[in-house]
Formats: sequence, C-alpha cells, structure tokens
Amino acid sequence: MNSYKFSDLSVGMSEQFETVITEEMIDKFIEITNDVSPIHVSREYAVAHGFENRVCHGMLFGSMFSTLAGVYLPGEHCLLHSVETKFSLPVYPGDKLTVSGKISEINDTFKTVFVKGVITNQNGKKVCKANIQLGVRE
Repeated sequence: MNSYKFSDLSVGMSEQFETVITEEMIDKFIEITNDVSPIHVSREYAVAHGFENRVCHGMLFGSMFSTLAGVYLPGEHCLLHSVETKFSLPVYPGDKLTVSGKISEINDTFKTVFVKGVITNQNGKKVCKANIQLGVRE
C-alpha cells in the first residue's frame, strides 16, 4: 500500500495494478448486491444474447477504481469523493484487467486531487474510464 500525502503528489503521477475477474468474484457480487440479471448469472442466457460468456457487472470492475485510489494513488491517506465511470466493453470471467490512473489536476485550496482512470483488458482494449475525485490528508 502506498502512503502518499497531499504534499507528495503532483500532476502527471501515475500508478497501475492488474487483476483477473473470476467466476467467484461475480458470484460474490451477486450475493452482495442481489443483482441477479440473467446476463450476469447465466452463461447460456448471455451467449444467446450475443455475448461470449456471462457478463461481469460493470460496478464490480468499476469498483477497482476504489482500490486504485485507496491502495495505489495516493493510498492510505485517501478519501474517495466521487467516481464518474463510463463502460465501453463487456468484461468476462477470466479477463485480465489493468487498472491505471494518472493525476490530472490538484486543488491546493481544498486538498483535492483529480485522477483520470482507465481499465483495459488483456487485449489492450479500454473497457472503462473514470474521472475520480479524491480528498488527501497531509
């Protein structure tokens, strides 16, 4: 876990990490949220509707931006204020995702940091992007 303080941060700093979406992650997300849409639950249903496999919930892989902020950029001194996400491609079990973020702006008055986030799959295709706003302690 990184522990950047507000004074350590500068525009252009970046971090990234990788994760693999598993069937178990999707099943746990279903259990937690009760989002039992058949596109997420049933491979057969998803394939019959034009997808390669059951589709991972966007909010499951979108939640990786929380990990980006709370563990990597800036890490332990962070409080997530907002995450505005846009999903562009489906994610499937077995997909290897790279979650990356780059500081685009820093507001000294409010001790606020803005991060541009991107999630790409194992083929280098963007599956999600985000504008992230963070509070960072000194």
